[in-house]
Amino acid sequence: MLRLARTSLAVAVGVPLCFGCTRPAPSATVPPAGASSAPTAPSPETEIAASPGAPPVVRDTTEPTPIIAPAEAYSRGWMPIRPTGVPAFLAAHPTYDGRGVIIGILDSGQDPTIPGLGLTTSGDRKILDLRDFSGEGMVALTPVTPAGDQLTIGGRVFTGISRLRGLQVGAAMWAGTVAELALGDLPAADLNGDRDNSDTLAVVVLRATDGWVLVADTDGDGSLADEVPVRDYLVGRETFAWHSGTRPAPLGIAVNFTTDAAGAPHLDLFFDTSAHGSHVAGIAAGHELYGITRFDGVAPGAWLLGLKIANDAQGAISTSGSMLAAIDYAIRFAADRHAPLVLNMSFGVGNEAEGTARIDQLIDSVLAAHPDIVFAISAGNDGPGLSTMGFPGSAERALTIGATYPGVFLGGSGKGTDPIAYFSSRGGELAKPDIVTPGLAFSTVPRWNTGDEQKGGTSMASPHAAGLAALLVSGLTQEKRAVDARQIRQALMVTARPLAGETYLDDGTGLPDVGAAWRWLGTPHQLPNILVRARDHGVTAAWRIRPLGTLGDTTQAFDLIRPAGSAPMELTFRSSAGWLRSPARANVGAGTTTVTLALQASALTEPGVRVGVVTGWTRDTIAGPVVRLITTVVVPDTGASFSAELGEVPAGGEARRYFTAQEGRPFAVGYSTHDAAQQVVAWLHEPGGRPYQEENGIGAGTGDQAGLIIVDGRNVRDGVYEAIVTAPPLESASAAIMVQQSPFRISASRSDDSIGLALENLSSAPVSTEPFVVLVGAERTARVVANGSARQSIRFTLPDWAVHAAIDVSMDAPQWPRFTDFGVTLSDAAGRQLGKSPLNYATGTLQVDLPPDGSGPAVLALLPGFADAMADQRWTADISIRLYTDSAHVTGIPGAPLTVEPGQTAVQSLPLGEQVLPLGDGFFPLGIVVVPEEDRTWTREIPLPPSLTPRSP
Repeated sequence: MLRLARTSLAVAVGVPLCFGCTRPAPSATVPPAGASSAPTAPSPETEIAASPGAPPVVRDTTEPTPIIAPAEAYSRGWMPIRPTGVPAFLAAHPTYDGRGVIIGILDSGQDPTIPGLGLTTSGDRKILDLRDFSGEGMVALTPVTPAGDQLTIGGRVFTGISRLRGLQVGAAMWAGTVAELALGDLPAADLNGDRDNSDTLAVVVLRATDGWVLVADTDGDGSLADEVPVRDYLVGRETFAWHSGTRPAPLGIAVNFTTDAAGAPHLDLFFDTSAHGSHVAGIAAGHELYGITRFDGVAPGAWLLGLKIANDAQGAISTSGSMLAAIDYAIRFAADRHAPLVLNMSFGVGNEAEGTARIDQLIDSVLAAHPDIVFAISAGNDGPGLSTMGFPGSAERALTIGATYPGVFLGGSGKGTDPIAYFSSRGGELAKPDIVTPGLAFSTVPRWNTGDEQKGGTSMASPHAAGLAALLVSGLTQEKRAVDARQIRQALMVTARPLAGETYLDDGTGLPDVGAAWRWLGTPHQLPNILVRARDHGVTAAWRIRPLGTLGDTTQAFDLIRPAGSAPMELTFRSSAGWLRSPARANVGAGTTTVTLALQASALTEPGVRVGVVTGWTRDTIAGPVVRLITTVVVPDTGASFSAELGEVPAGGEARRYFTAQEGRPFAVGYSTHDAAQQVVAWLHEPGGRPYQEENGIGAGTGDQAGLIIVDGRNVRDGVYEAIVTAPPLESASAAIMVQQSPFRISASRSDDSIGLALENLSSAPVSTEPFVVLVGAERTARVVANGSARQSIRFTLPDWAVHAAIDVSMDAPQWPRFTDFGVTLSDAAGRQLGKSPLNYATGTLQVDLPPDGSGPAVLALLPGFADAMADQRWTADISIRLYTDSAHVTGIPGAPLTVEPGQTAVQSLPLGEQVLPLGDGFFPLGIVVVPEEDRTWTREIPLPPSLTPRSP
């Protein structure tokens, strides 16, 4: 998924892969089966250090090669369409291959020149239009006047202008430039393929007899005389590409023109410098990928409509209103051509408060007004924790897609049951995902991304589902039957196969089979329109945290809501769990009907998580359940320290335990197996479901190979944490989790030249310690208050002693649902990006390893993106810029040890000591309180501003 399900992830299953979603989803690495190494981020491009302030240049290496030959990928089944029954369906219905259906891809862009995105199975041009709604490709044009046969653009002289005059209608001519550096990192930003991103490329725009055209010096020879004019893609289906010497062009580019009220042209270039959207498009509808016969995506006969919603250079962030504008354009485009429409959006960010996102409301409103449109959206890549469903996958009327791990990438045949993918976001407060489809594929990428054809994430699962929907819509259309998105969604869900050992929160109804869904559609079914709301706990599902040893409330009410004028009907209920009891039946009419379930308290006393589903049925039982009342009960472990045996974790499965933490109180979670030959991957999720932002997804074995996640006191939030282990896809493992919390809540304050430490003993026994403080760098804070989506900047100086920067951005959680994105980018004075990391939640951290030549002026850019195009809403964000040195020093070593009694707080004053790091730009010292305790050491990072006000935990 883009981020685009921010949704991409990177995996390694024998070879490195890249996981995408979301904006592409946050990067991670999937360890191979049995591997013990922790996931790591993809390696950066090889760079040669340039002079300070200059952009990096890349070594002139050989041309890249695919990860494996496309023919080999085809023979291995690396476009895994078999698990969802696509080959069998197309063998039985060869013309129901998506032909006649438009699949709109809302993503990072598409490269229309990739083999596989050229034609449909019936020989039609596959890509009908490419349209940029992100603004990333906008080129500022200014009127220019040639001097004879020459024209100067951006300080460079171009010849061959006389030929352009022969094309020109009227006297006006415009020119503009495209700076590679503004497009981000190499190799994507190297538009002309000369192995650097320092070029500024020129374009000329003029009006010809058939409309606006662009002319560019594509071969870099300084002459426009031999260049081919390029029209708007919708007008001419034309593209262009810059290249260097004899090297092939790295990226195909399309042109979008509009005309303003004064008659002047506006130019947007459409490109894919993420590769995410091109990969997604190939999964949905690619045909003869890389020129290989029968190497197809899911719906090879379908048309594609490329809708760019993401600014790739800033982390594939969606921009204000881009989603809604793209949806509106796609609907009008399809309507003008009287063609059915399927939409796909492989994008997702974290839900701070499920059910409140503005973009969800907008999408649901659009789909209610257009009941014939199927909209597949990735669930997000924030798994394996529960209650991690991202928006807009949380939109109620969307078909929300989680991911499986295809067995063909594990050496299997692809005919068995594929496990759930660890990264796939789960439900909790929401009754999502709806289904799961393969979340890994070898697909189309621009030439600059050669070698990364294999990507994974719910970003890859969502277009697979969109392709399945296109097959069904294609069949219905050819049989002149009505297209109803609710019927198609129901057909895919009720005929899906649940994954062994998973709950509805993990895989929805399971892995769909398109042939079974088609057969279901062959019989008319009446589906009542019923919305489900959980009372008091959750949104469309009930999510309850029950303290250990308490009875709590033993009922859970759900409201079933039907439109005005709905005729009364009787539903019968079935429960999947003995501890969750439902009434036998209920009469449900217009308005709200409340159904109350009973929870058997005696069955909910042990720590763990339990998921029960009550399904509601009409008399047409073949139609499947028309409502699902999902109740989850979480019982956390108690105590500051405990061990939990997880038993045998099945291959590809997961086991989880919950515990309560307190702000300012550090803790450690250990993960281990009981057999030296076994490995698991260890995960930690914060209260509310957000993945822990520091080290996470680490390998864990037995003995010295056990995994350990230590959480500094500064990073601890009040609430219930979730610790999880996932087993490799092909091997089970017996595992255990151990949690140990510090006996102390740690806080500190600064007064003049001293540091006041406060240690509150939360344990039941006296504890002795000798705390001290280590100075590790400097911190600066700021509050940004702004209106609308204009870029905001904070300027500061990176000192020569700084080797790493950590930039925290946080806003009040109620603000977050108004956004679809929020980019955070750190650049140097020359515009070179040092790091970028869009927010996935209302709080987030950009971590940047600073280059050796990175000292000097820096700019932190904040780029908000709202769901509404014209949003002028006020927003506030608190910023913390932390700079770290590699030569930290200890200050204020205490004399005598402290002994703190249970329930008591000890206060100790330590000298701040001499400032050895030069500070400036409003920075103040940054320290770490170190509290030794028997065989464990606890820490809390502390800012030390010159203030007399104590800093509470």
